[in-house]
Amino acid sequence: MQLYPAIDIRQGRCVRLVKGRRDRETVYGDSPAGVALRWKSQGATYLHVVDLDGAFTGEAGNRTSVVGILEQADMPVQLGGGIRTPEAVEAWLSLGVRRVILGTAAVERPDMVRQVVEAWGPERIVVGIDARAGRVAVNGWTSGASCSSLELAEAMKEAGVCRIVYTDIDRDGTMNGLDTGSTARLARESGMRVIASGGVATLDDLERASGAVADGLEGVVLGKSLYEGTIDLPEAVRKYQSAPDA
Repeated sequence: MQLYPAIDIRQGRCVRLVKGRRDRETVYGDSPAGVALRWKSQGATYLHVVDLDGAFTGEAGNRTSVVGILEQADMPVQLGGGIRTPEAVEAWLSLGVRRVILGTAAVERPDMVRQVVEAWGPERIVVGIDARAGRVAVNGWTSGASCSSLELAEAMKEAGVCRIVYTDIDRDGTMNGLDTGSTARLARESGMRVIASGGVATLDDLERASGAVADGLEGVVLGKSLYEGTIDLPEAVRKYQSAPDA
């Protein structure tokens, strides 16, 4: 199972939001690259980076910070947040991002998703499915879509996507525990590889997630649990980390 320490960037700082709300922000550092180096020193082999300003506006807002992570940490990064055009996909991949995560674009421009998968291959394009009560949310979680998580996953599979990041919005940043059951069910029913995100609090969450690997749950994003110290990354790596994904 792959573990992904999360670095969410807003206005150049490393932050965490609760349920995606900008009015519930905690700042954990002024140097995202410094945070990346900390997680790398503790055994991280892949980072999950989100440009929150990009997610809210649809335009890259933290390019300098992301480039700093790529250059200083020198490790694989999957990046999401406001990536909604083929040009944006190409720009980030050309800078050295290993995978881009498409969220709003997957709902609003499925043909574009197919286009970039054909151009870059399915290992470089991930779809982020962010859901509240099973319904997909877009535009930085500020508006809803008409489809369910499973419907979007099936449509993205048709477009050539093989991997999704599934976030339970109502658990994100709350440390109320990972909803392993719903995540595993989405993986089974869609036939997609799924990275789970939202609510991870303790090693017990990782233990439950590891039991769903056979269902297609291949990784877990670690956010507030690392920043608040409820999960010790070296211990988590020792117990649950597999070799880095492609």
